[in-house]
Amino acid sequence: MSAMKKSETGQTETMDSLAAVFRYHEETKHHFYRFARALGYLDWANQPDPFRRYHGAPLIPLPILASGEEPVSPLYDDLYCPGVVPTQVLSLHSLSRFFEYALAITAWKQAGDVRWALRSNPSSGNLHPTEGYLLIGAITGVASTPGLYHYAPKEHGLERRADWSKDGFAQLMKPFPPQAFLVAFSSVHWREAWKYGERAFRYCQHDAGHAIGATRIAAAALGWRMMLLGDIGDDLLHELLGLDRAGDFEGAEREHPDCVAVVWPSGAVRREASGVRSDKIVKVPLFLDENVAQGLASVRWYGKANRLSRDEPVPWDIIDEVVTASWKSSAGRRCIDSPVEPSDFSTHHPSPITPHGDRHRADAEPVPSAGRIIRQRRSALAFDGKTGISAQRFFTMLSRVMAQDERPVPLRPMPWDAIPWEPAVHLVLFVHLVEGLPPGLYVLVRNQGKKEVLRRAMHGQFAWVIPPDCPPTLPLFLLQEGDVRRVVAQVSCGQDIAGESAFSLGMVAEFEASLHQHGAWFYRRLFWETGVIGQVLYLEAEAAGLRATGIGCFFDDPVHQVFGFAGTAFQSLYHFTVGGPVEDPRLTTLPPYGLDH
Repeated sequence: MSAMKKSETGQTETMDSLAAVFRYHEETKHHFYRFARALGYLDWANQPDPFRRYHGAPLIPLPILASGEEPVSPLYDDLYCPGVVPTQVLSLHSLSRFFEYALAITAWKQAGDVRWALRSNPSSGNLHPTEGYLLIGAITGVASTPGLYHYAPKEHGLERRADWSKDGFAQLMKPFPPQAFLVAFSSVHWREAWKYGERAFRYCQHDAGHAIGATRIAAAALGWRMMLLGDIGDDLLHELLGLDRAGDFEGAEREHPDCVAVVWPSGAVRREASGVRSDKIVKVPLFLDENVAQGLASVRWYGKANRLSRDEPVPWDIIDEVVTASWKSSAGRRCIDSPVEPSDFSTHHPSPITPHGDRHRADAEPVPSAGRIIRQRRSALAFDGKTGISAQRFFTMLSRVMAQDERPVPLRPMPWDAIPWEPAVHLVLFVHLVEGLPPGLYVLVRNQGKKEVLRRAMHGQFAWVIPPDCPPTLPLFLLQEGDVRRVVAQVSCGQDIAGESAFSLGMVAEFEASLHQHGAWFYRRLFWETGVIGQVLYLEAEAAGLRATGIGCFFDDPVHQVFGFAGTAFQSLYHFTVGGPVEDPRLTTLPPYGLDH
């Protein structure tokens, strides 16, 4: 019989599950002397289709909106100013804009006869394992009854997967703010395993985090709120999305449930609270009523999943094992306080700034729109090794990945107000070209209560000096001065892009303590947190006239050794780099849907 333990959330965990997660993480590390196991070659004939469709499911096209068409995008910096972005009415048009900013195609790239799509949500290797789902009531132009939909990014449309009763949906959403709907994500692990082998499960999880971040930012652009329903068990989500329906996936690659979030127009809450003080608190559950949700799953279903690869997926037993070990089989029943007025939950946010010393954009726009920044986001392929960034812009970029955890969860800034757990990921930085700052190693402590824990875990000779002109609210520390371009390229699997940037970073998680406190299922959430950080930095880089890219290939333990981390107390999960891009003139850019935004 397996040993059992009780996590802080009340979920019973087997020690076997924790051991399996630790084993997966250790065995999928890259080392100087060997990489994590993969096929060793790319089987192009069997490359998975990046677009899932449900054949036989009715497709409702969403309108393709021009950039100036309602709802019009707010200014990018206004996303971080609570209460500034007007709340849009939930409609066919606002729903279309929401998915455009969150999960849609933003451009097509072409080289010779080869063409591929770029999307709003970033993805490892542009392989896109993440699938999006919508659970919503009646919407004019979509359907007159509630239902479950799969988002089809290639068509920018909604495939109706299931019919729901009006009364059942109303009962399910009764505890939530008015006009609320649900957005959910799943992963096709094979899409990443085709290229990356055993390490693919990691990449699927931080891609889920990218999608969470992109969706929260999309909601913010419409004046909407969002909260991840962190207490839902995977069994319920599996059933609710129809992923357990074997007949619908006969011969097709299966999807694994990731998470579900509630989204609501904040203006709807204000109307409900009319005549009440603006600091009224709304209780938002972090769970769904299982009895009601299971009843909704017993409805009429439409469509069968398409097959993505010509041949059967190559099996990776260790991925199957970590899927089982990190499965959240039981649910909690917590609620979280959410203020009615967005302006009530922030007395401090990073002020919009004008970059000093940044590279000028050829088509410079004094204050770019959020839509423009989202649409132009790309993953850089190479950097010039010359373009830097001003210290002021650098500080603002870092301040926007701070969750301000010393304040209650609903008081956190966007997008961290959607994450219902304490931040557990910190940034270790390799600074190369930040004007006014010495190059070297730095650390950003995203949970200020963990500063001393981090300090004790790192090299004893580190200085821990506050950099010049660093804002007092930003817990950034210079550890050691020096040229670190060569070392970061070396530990980044020899990729020059990490050393030829303005700065690079590793996202280091409180690994061992988090898993023992919450349970093996929290392993996935650590990666989700890194993905949200990555999405924020992607957009911040674009706003600075620079470009960014995520780095999934790094030598895990050598990275830890650079900073002095030993054992598994802290583990680096995802890397990132920001700099001046070198464009490839061989590539042609085409509009996403026949409409040049």
